[in-house]
Amino acid sequence: MTEDIRWMQLALTEARNGMGRTAPNPPVGAVIVKDGILLGKGWHRAAGMPHAEREALADTGQKDLRGATLYITLEPCSTQGRTPPCTQGIIDAGIGRVVYACVDRNPDHAGRADFLLQAAGIEVVSGICQEEAEKLLRPFFKVRETGLPWVIWKSAMSLDGRITRPPGEGQWLTGELARADVQKIRATVDAILTSGETVRRDKPALTIRDPELLAGRQQPWRVVVTDRPESIVFQGPMDRTLIRPRGDLREILRNLVSEQGVLTVMVEAGGVFSAALFEAGLIDEVVVYYAPLLCGGPSPGLGGGGLHESLHLEEIDFKQFGDDVRVRGITVR
Repeated sequence: MTEDIRWMQLALTEARNGMGRTAPNPPVGAVIVKDGILLGKGWHRAAGMPHAEREALADTGQKDLRGATLYITLEPCSTQGRTPPCTQGIIDAGIGRVVYACVDRNPDHAGRADFLLQAAGIEVVSGICQEEAEKLLRPFFKVRETGLPWVIWKSAMSLDGRITRPPGEGQWLTGELARADVQKIRATVDAILTSGETVRRDKPALTIRDPELLAGRQQPWRVVVTDRPESIVFQGPMDRTLIRPRGDLREILRNLVSEQGVLTVMVEAGGVFSAALFEAGLIDEVVVYYAPLLCGGPSPGLGGGGLHESLHLEEIDFKQFGDDVRVRGITVR
């Protein structure tokens, strides 16, 4: 069991490479091991490209895989889609044992891999590092179950909860290290949602600016909710930009799934727009950067009419970036 956990942790590391790149498919990683030696590893790079299992199989260089173990973070697919079923590739390669972290919640796949692989004489073990894998796959599972994306609210604010500094002090609340961390989070999402008021006031780019983070992927969709589309101008190309009229926020998010295939959306907006999303029960995760400042002023992190009751977070994570502190957690429904 200890060895299984060790190798599954490596498969999870591989899977994280695909965050923000694979939509509408999930980020999945795989490794192949024989006699305690790593023979191959891989991760799903984009929809329409080989799945993680086949990436790992190719990475072995066609070594003798009879009796080898494949570790995969999600139950192998067993149906023909844009790519052939991975269960057949595993059988054809002579893999002797398959260990996967969690069951695919797609009813076309769920549990079917066990039957097909065991019928071919392959030992199957599931549930290794299941909790960690399911956290990584939350956006994919949420889309499958609700038709809505996983929504992350990101904000930076002073200790007194303000998102703007006093006049004449400049735009930034947090330092370079915290802003670099925001770039890393942007690189894990498929779209960034904001309001027209935020674009007009702050003129944000809402892009991934680090070339290393952008390598091998497209920019996230920029989604601006406004009734004044003529006022929305970004510096540089306007591609990957969607303008949506104000309306039902739930439907706007649902359409991002059905039309653009997104799994994860990050909200970067002012207090009133952000509060509307909270009041509609649409926020799944919170990321707030606190700067060691007291700013006062009229711009709170959350405005609007207020929540019906306090919203609690779980799985809390605290991390320091220079003088700033990031608080991250999952909303409790």
